Amino acid sequence: MVIGMATKKVTITLDEKQLANVQALVAGGKAESVSGFVQHAVQVSLADVAGWGAMLGLALTETGGPLTRSERAWADSLLKGRPGRSPKRKRRAA
Repeated sequence: MVIGMATKKVTITLDEKQLANVQALVAGGKAESVSGFVQHAVQVSLADVAGWGAMLGLALTETGGPLTRSERAWADSLLKGRPGRSPKRKRRAA
């Protein structure tokens, strides 16, 4: 953490086992504090999201750019399924 960096206190909810694991890391000297550990985890996650966004942008550029309206409509129709049809198909007995 950078000294003088603006921070804001928030409340988060963690699974009890996750919190116990973080506290064990702090007790073992692997992390400075629970707050410091969470700050680091958030920073890593934000960098990961930014990295994937950059990779997606590059991939789109290399493969013809973003989806057209018709391509997006086609993809949406596949992802949403057809109206009136069950998403699960039953197998016929052989």
